Amino acid sequence: MRHKMAIPNMMKKMARGAATAAIGLALLAGPAAQAATATSATAPASAKAEQAKRPNVIVILVDDMGFSDIGPYGSEIPTPNLDMLASNGIRFTQFYNSARCSPSRASLLTGLYPHEAGVGYLDNVVRPNGAGGLQGRIADRAVTIAEVLKPAGYFTGMAGKWHVGAQHGTPPTKVGFDRSVLFQGGTFFPDQVGKKFVTIDGNQLPLASQEVGKGEWYSSDLLVDWTSRFVSEAKAQGKPFFLYLPFTAVHFPVMAPADEIAKFKGKYMAGWDKLRRERFERQKKIGLIDPNATLPDVLPEQYDWNKMSARDKDRFDTIMAVYAAAISRMDRAIGTLTADLKAKGELDNTLILFMSDNGGNAESGPDGRTGRAPWGGPTSNIFVGLNWATLQNTPFQYFKHFTEEGGIATPLIAYWPKGIDPKLRGTMVRAPGHLVDVMPTVAELAGAKYPTRFEGNDIRPMSGRSFAGAFEGQPLMRGVPIFWEHEGNKAVRDGKWKLVAQFERPWQLYDMDADRTETRDFAAAHPDIIARMAKQWDDWAARSFVDRWPNRVNGGVITGTLEGGQPPQAKKKPGKRGKSKRKGRRAPAAAED
Repeated sequence: MRHKMAIPNMMKKMARGAATAAIGLALLAGPAAQAATATSATAPASAKAEQAKRPNVIVILVDDMGFSDIGPYGSEIPTPNLDMLASNGIRFTQFYNSARCSPSRASLLTGLYPHEAGVGYLDNVVRPNGAGGLQGRIADRAVTIAEVLKPAGYFTGMAGKWHVGAQHGTPPTKVGFDRSVLFQGGTFFPDQVGKKFVTIDGNQLPLASQEVGKGEWYSSDLLVDWTSRFVSEAKAQGKPFFLYLPFTAVHFPVMAPADEIAKFKGKYMAGWDKLRRERFERQKKIGLIDPNATLPDVLPEQYDWNKMSARDKDRFDTIMAVYAAAISRMDRAIGTLTADLKAKGELDNTLILFMSDNGGNAESGPDGRTGRAPWGGPTSNIFVGLNWATLQNTPFQYFKHFTEEGGIATPLIAYWPKGIDPKLRGTMVRAPGHLVDVMPTVAELAGAKYPTRFEGNDIRPMSGRSFAGAFEGQPLMRGVPIFWEHEGNKAVRDGKWKLVAQFERPWQLYDMDADRTETRDFAAAHPDIIARMAKQWDDWAARSFVDRWPNRVNGGVITGTLEGGQPPQAKKKPGKRGKSKRKGRRAPAAAED
């Protein structure tokens, strides 16, 4: 069992060196936390004033959202509240997640790569005799942001999808969170088929309980309501707050209120190819992607929209309308949150970070799924599938599960009126970053010490580096590469070079400065770089508890059959790798993935 951490004395904000890479090293060298007294609602005014100088932090994580699904990253879906955060904050153009739900959440919360944190796969997979990276829980060698910030006087809370080991001993209540509202993945309505409970502060309650939410709620709105309650509780206690808001949107089964869906019905009849090209042009126009970038060919499994029947086009239009509605409603909920923060006088000194846990989701293949009507309602079973996921991940290829850019690239918006230099508002940071960078960033800004020991266990040094310097216009330096492994799919990013391979396939090499969309493989031309970077990956895997993965997972990249119809018979052009069309079975649904 994990215990509460001793409370340290307030520490001054860590001085930032000329190179931001030094921040992570300074944090790693910090001593273990020392005992002291927590700041409470009765704390002296001087203590409250000192705390008020440090930012509140809200980390927003969206589930299964593609790189280009919000306005600031090229989407046609209106997201005015995220537009506001981006135009008054900064956008990161090359930020990465860990390709899948549980691994990304583990990295975000701990500042470690997934296997280091004990969650190298979904948290239902436990391999007790393996390398130690598949524990299905947050490992004893890791600490969460909540466990680091709480001793520094922060109120800590989370509301949303957890999925990092609640069933194996690491629910939010055991890893530093004062308050928690834990939803199952893909929960949207109180009367939803297949969803039965919510866990509040460790106590399991029926989903439709009045203690969870009153009336006919929708999850994005409800999770913001709970987050706003936690803001009030923190203020009552005179504490800054760290709040984690992992939305259940837009995970399958994708659902949204009927009136929201109606706004988007018919808007996707142009088809995935045309809309993808339009998103790509917007990305180039706003400077997110190089104007000379190449849009990759679609994979051979994708359907040709022009060969679809009118009935199938209408079906696919509805599927994407539900997804767009879920994104739109999530954006509206974020607007509710920022309005509440402003009303409470907390918005200006709150750092809001917005990101996604993996790329768009192709699970269910090109057919997608619908379930019972009304589609998008509490009895339906919407999976958007491979075709729309290709649009969602514009301008990249591949999806959730994979380590090509389509699987691991995430938007990152940072908004903090008091902390981001006004001259930088609306600008973009192009240096590569990863979820492992969130812990060192937040710890630095909070003046918190990352421990070397915790509850009698040695704690792994953080794997990332702070990006706080970007808020003052400083260049972000990175002394070591970024690494990935998921289901045998692997990658390493070292400067401009990215080495990537799918399960038991050869390495491919891309120059990300010149070809972010991974269309020109340099593997044959640079065997020396391949050898060097492959060794970097092997060495990282050996020291990071990475288990060898036993089998290929299709991740939805399969031949479709079309529910209620026949697949188009037109021959498809080969994808960038020139492979013939793969054969496969329908991808199974994962209840909590």
